[in-house]
Amino acid sequence: MSSLRPFCLTAWLTAPAAAVLLLLAPAPQSHAQTQAAQATQAPAQSADPAPASPSQTTVAVTSPEQRGITARAIDKVKQVAKSAGDVFNRVPCLPPKGGSKAMGSLPHVAGKLVAGQPVLIVAFGSSSTAGFGASSPEFNYPNRLAAQLRRHYPTADITVVNAGVGGEDAPEMMKRLQTQVIDVHPDLVIWQVGTNAVLRNLDPGDTAKLVEDGISRIQAAGGADIVLVDPQYSPAVNQRGESAGKMVKLLGKVAELRHVGIFPRFEVMRDWHENQSIPVESFVIADGLHMNDWGYACFAQLLGDDIIRSVGQIKLGVNVPGDVRTYRPM
Repeated sequence: MSSLRPFCLTAWLTAPAAAVLLLLAPAPQSHAQTQAAQATQAPAQSADPAPASPSQTTVAVTSPEQRGITARAIDKVKQVAKSAGDVFNRVPCLPPKGGSKAMGSLPHVAGKLVAGQPVLIVAFGSSSTAGFGASSPEFNYPNRLAAQLRRHYPTADITVVNAGVGGEDAPEMMKRLQTQVIDVHPDLVIWQVGTNAVLRNLDPGDTAKLVEDGISRIQAAGGADIVLVDPQYSPAVNQRGESAGKMVKLLGKVAELRHVGIFPRFEVMRDWHENQSIPVESFVIADGLHMNDWGYACFAQLLGDDIIRSVGQIKLGVNVPGDVRTYRPM
């Protein structure tokens, strides 16, 4: 899951069928948007058919066999599009009842959008950033978030890079913080962390200290906006409820001390189940840990809503204390 290869639907189609998909492809994207598509990939959930061999490309498209392949390719595209479009029709995505704590300000992102400059977002984390459990890479949270932000800011050049690696937590992430986060000069870092530390019985205090050190390094390197994402509410995490609770509280404290944002994923997901009466299996896959398509989609939607709200506050100059807007560490 650590490789960042481009996702392409034609990887599992024969060449003639892939040609049909080219006719269905959207208009060319900007260079930054192309980078985002190349930078996201979820782990495979099932084996895909092998790609076409060179010899297959000589088969006539008009043959009955190839017409069947073409039809199946079109059906697959329609199925994926329908799944993306109706995921919230099955279960509506609602924010926590009573609202949730404000994310905080995102002055770097807001400034870039106001100036009409490209915005680079790095989604840094483990398997729930990489997208394990999603039925397609298009449905992982970074891709969902990118699509939402581009819809809301249609004239902006927004790139979301997926830097999620399954099985990692703060100790492993710190080893690649320089190359995969700092060196790419992001405007916003969304750092999802803490789940694997809970599952591995690591000291939450040690994790919080590493995260605080990482935030200091990111801020010192250029002052990117930062949003932390705490562990998910799921059966596997809830089995270690005491450790999970400490992790959530400590990450919140780190965010407060370092003047960065936090998206309270644990509380949001718990609200789905306890207050909105959504069965856990409606947002978590059978392993009891990772989110499914709906879970990633709603997570991305609510996270995107918070980002848009925070950017709007900065642009309007309201509800944001001056010391937060100008805060940069020595």
